[in-house]
Amino acid sequence: MMEDFYNPPDHFIPEIRFKAATGELNISGESFHEYSVEFYQPVFDWLHRFLEIPNKTITMNFKMTYFNTNTSRRFLEIFDLLEDYEKNKGGRVTVNWYYKAHDVDMKESGEEYMADTNLTINLIPYVS
Repeated sequence: MMEDFYNPPDHFIPEIRFKAATGELNISGESFHEYSVEFYQPVFDWLHRFLEIPNKTITMNFKMTYFNTNTSRRFLEIFDLLEDYEKNKGGRVTVNWYYKAHDVDMKESGEEYMADTNLTINLIPYVS
C-alpha cells in the first residue's frame, strides 16, 4: 500500500496532507516559496505514483489564504494531472476550493481554475 504524503506548514509554505487510502488530498495555508518548482517536486512525484492506479475517487481540497504566481502555476499543473487522470484513467475527481467569505481574490482564483480546466470545482466560502 502506498504511504501518505505530509509536509508540515512553515513560513512561506503550506500544509500538504495527501491520504493514499482515501484519496483525500489537502493543501492549505500560504504558499509563496521562492523556489516553488523544487518545493513542489516531491508533491508531483507522489501524485504521479498515486495516479498510476485507475478508477480512484479523489477529493482535492484547497484552503489557501495566499499564494504567489509561481505557486499558481504549480496548482494548475496539479489540476492538469487530475484532469488527465479523470479523462484517461477513469478517475472521479472533485476539487473543493475553500476561500474566506470576504476574500474576493481567492474566490476569483478558484473561478479562474474552473475556467482553465474541465474538473468539477466547488467554490466553498467559510467564515474564519
